[in-house]
Amino acid sequence: MTTLTAPSAALVAQIHVAPGDIVPAGAPLLTTELMKMSHVLRADGPCRVEAVLVAAGDALSEGQPLLTLAPADAAAPTAAIAQTDRPERATLTARLTQLEDAARPDAVAKRHAKGLRTARENLADLLDPGSFAEFGALAVAAQRTVRDAADLAARTPADGIVTGTGTVAGRPVAVLAVDYTVLAGTQGYFHHRKIDRMLEACAHLPLVLYAEGGGGRPGDLDVDPLIAAGLTVPSFARFTAHRPLKIGIAAGYCFAGNAALWGVCDIRIATEGSNIGMGGPAMIEGGGLGQVAPGAIGPSHVQAANGVIDLLVPDEAAATAAARGLLSLSTPAGSTADTAALREAVPADRTQAYDMRRFIGGLTDDFAELRSAAGPGVIAGIARIGAQATALIANNPLHLGGAIDGPAADKATWMLRLAARLGLPVLSLIDTPGFMVGPEAEDAGQVAHAAALFQAGAAFTGPWVALITRKAYGLGAMAMAGGSLDRPHMTLGWPTAELGAMGLEGAVRLGFRAQLEAIADPAERQAEYDRLLAQMYDRGSALNAASLLEFDAVTLPEDTPAALARAFAAAGG
Repeated sequence: MTTLTAPSAALVAQIHVAPGDIVPAGAPLLTTELMKMSHVLRADGPCRVEAVLVAAGDALSEGQPLLTLAPADAAAPTAAIAQTDRPERATLTARLTQLEDAARPDAVAKRHAKGLRTARENLADLLDPGSFAEFGALAVAAQRTVRDAADLAARTPADGIVTGTGTVAGRPVAVLAVDYTVLAGTQGYFHHRKIDRMLEACAHLPLVLYAEGGGGRPGDLDVDPLIAAGLTVPSFARFTAHRPLKIGIAAGYCFAGNAALWGVCDIRIATEGSNIGMGGPAMIEGGGLGQVAPGAIGPSHVQAANGVIDLLVPDEAAATAAARGLLSLSTPAGSTADTAALREAVPADRTQAYDMRRFIGGLTDDFAELRSAAGPGVIAGIARIGAQATALIANNPLHLGGAIDGPAADKATWMLRLAARLGLPVLSLIDTPGFMVGPEAEDAGQVAHAAALFQAGAAFTGPWVALITRKAYGLGAMAMAGGSLDRPHMTLGWPTAELGAMGLEGAVRLGFRAQLEAIADPAERQAEYDRLLAQMYDRGSALNAASLLEFDAVTLPEDTPAALARAFAAAGG
């Protein structure tokens, strides 16, 4: 015999059984009411009701006896708890269905006809299957005063931006994907609220932004009476201040507010069919500058050449793959560097140019080159050497012999600042005759460009390893090493390395001009020039310079990946 007691103070609302009843497990016995909420007390197992000790309407105290029960046949059936098709479940299911691409076949077909994907298609491609947790899915445009709820739910799902979290190769990330099919990707009131919420909730996560569309949306009339200009939107400052890695992907037309968010991303990816600008056609016309077709504003080939686009790819699928690759660069993996190819990376003829990119491919396990169309005198990007992700800058001997002009200095400066912001170590590959000189270079502000590179190097405090593959001359070589060859945690050189205060040929011609001009016979003059040049080359050769402690160690090309790994480990990379 057992006694059922009151779990808390309450009123008896209803008694469902009488003495002598046989009730199955789960059957309701008695319902109490407390603070306008009812509580159903059910049978733990099959039982027979021996006595009912209270009546409907009684006030109960905690622990007060309610019923006495005796065990019944264990084979008695279990009472089924009714499962009804409740209206709130049906309403939610219908609303969630409206978020799916299948709910808007015409809009999806229009996207596909332009060779573009939907926001949800991009996220499905980016994130690991089943990892997406959406934030703010049920938001609609702030236009309830002028449009009915059903229309807003159908035509402005998620208020034009899909936000949430997921994983990429197991790494948690935050995602913001603008939906261009909703009011042309314009940024509305709740659109911005969703961005702000993600930045607040995911301040510790790397972030991927799919940006497309225009700027502020004038049609959000629910809040218009309370806004004069709408310049107190915190999204832009918060997005810019987001500390972890931000990857931006632009496709189609990306103007105004969307371009501003994409523009402050650490790595800016764009498709070949994109147009990116701080002002779209409406702003241009509104500014009295005439009517301009959107396709004429910031085409991708222009924005890639001027450094606005860091990585230009054919389409959104390639952009998404690039983003996944960048997010996975720090994933430990076995070495795939082709060390055998490094043996012949630098030609035996010291005056012959070579492809530094082939060398990078043999040295690193993975390399994502950035801004390849801008500043061709320097190669920059993010590499992986073993399990170490690192920022990489390298001189390009195929452009101006590796001389550093203004655009090249700007690219190297940008890469160093990005490495500092993201906490990446730096690997610099040095083969330069120095900074580009001459009237044209100075007319382009060479002093300021060079100074910015020195400033970025001096400001960088993380691990830095330098490798001299061939020429390391003058201020340009020093800038590529952070200001001095003893600035990196370790500076290595190949046997082909040669050091000098300036180009060796120029140093001989200038330093020994009087001595050479005093030799009347041209053949004797050339022989003396060759002797002096060889002498200077020997003086600045890798072995001699290392013996004088001008840099730290000489290593064979094929041993370089292992040497770099050791150097980064010792530097705390």
